[in-house]
Amino acid sequence: MDISHIEHIGIAVKSIADNLPYYENVLGMKCYNIEEVADQKVKTAFFKVGQTKIELLEPTSDESTIAKFIEKRGEGVHHIAFAVPDVAAALAEAESKGVQLIDKAPRKGAEGLNIAFLHPKSTHGVLTELCM
Repeated sequence: MDISHIEHIGIAVKSIADNLPYYENVLGMKCYNIEEVADQKVKTAFFKVGQTKIELLEPTSDESTIAKFIEKRGEGVHHIAFAVPDVAAALAEAESKGVQLIDKAPRKGAEGLNIAFLHPKSTHGVLTELCM
């Protein structure tokens, strides 16, 4: 798989508004984008650290995967996203190597990226996102 860099690290939070002071006032980062991804039932906030982004994920529905994650595990690191030149090709390669896929094809995510997830059962417990 041709991974160029860590695109972002996703962090599940109950409230973006409650978390902004920590990231902005304590860590000194500036939130540059907040958007809702309606089909994923999530609101996101982004910070840039070098080439990598931190993505805060706030559920907008009790039925979102982020709400279920927080209910089960609490707030914290949710996933790591790797940048690849072709998400569909990376999915096919992962599947050919026995990795269980959550997404069979790329879909639209925050910031207009094409995204797809690999199941943590096949990635040693780490929810892995591929994006471009």
